[in-house]
Amino acid sequence: MLNTIEHGEVLEIRMNRPPANALNVEMVDSIASAHASACVQGAQAIILSGLPGMFSGGLDVPELLQLDRTAINRFWTAFLSLMTSLAGSSVPVVAAITGHSPAGGAVLAVHCDYRVSAAGSFKIGFNEVRVGLPVPRTILLALERLVGGRRAAQLATSGLLLSPEQARDCGLVDELAEPDAVVQQALAWAQQTISLPPIAMNRTRLLAKDKFLQELKAADDADVATDYWFSEETQAAMQGLVENLRK
Repeated sequence: MLNTIEHGEVLEIRMNRPPANALNVEMVDSIASAHASACVQGAQAIILSGLPGMFSGGLDVPELLQLDRTAINRFWTAFLSLMTSLAGSSVPVVAAITGHSPAGGAVLAVHCDYRVSAAGSFKIGFNEVRVGLPVPRTILLALERLVGGRRAAQLATSGLLLSPEQARDCGLVDELAEPDAVVQQALAWAQQTISLPPIAMNRTRLLAKDKFLQELKAADDADVATDYWFSEETQAAMQGLVENLRK
């Protein structure tokens, strides 16, 4: 599900679960394990990347719909724990958004320190509401940190997907690159960042989001998301999504 590529002191974790890098329990656990291992083994920065044209299509809804309540709670716990780990990473994490990044893909990206997106006819955003799933509170907070409270409310409530250019203009992503240069541009940012005095840089980086990290650690979003997952409205919308995917 993952490939790891060394770029000197920077480790790239490349999601490799075709066709959409859909997030199931195994995928989430694999990313979490690779991130933790990279930090322990001395990587100075991490790039999280995807397939050409597809960063991540979000949750693996067809697979997750087959799970019982205990397993879904396990998924949400693992997923939100991964977000906390990325946001609180001991080393900088840059998202190389190699293509489409709706829903869970956008969630991964906003918990990284920096985002380089492929330019072109791709879409990124928080369209969970359109498939009947309320956006968890801490994910809204992550979005607010980047685009501001009013814009975050508009984007999340409407479920609007943005072009890379629109995402850059509102602060959802930091810069654009040609699709075949996204990883290299992310690597350039990582190398420039780790050229700074590391203790001062990493301490300041984490202090700048201390309130957000405290919110993440105290949240009970996994239980709340599990309750919503099994609501009549969400189940109906998710089943409709699966039917559309089959067609």
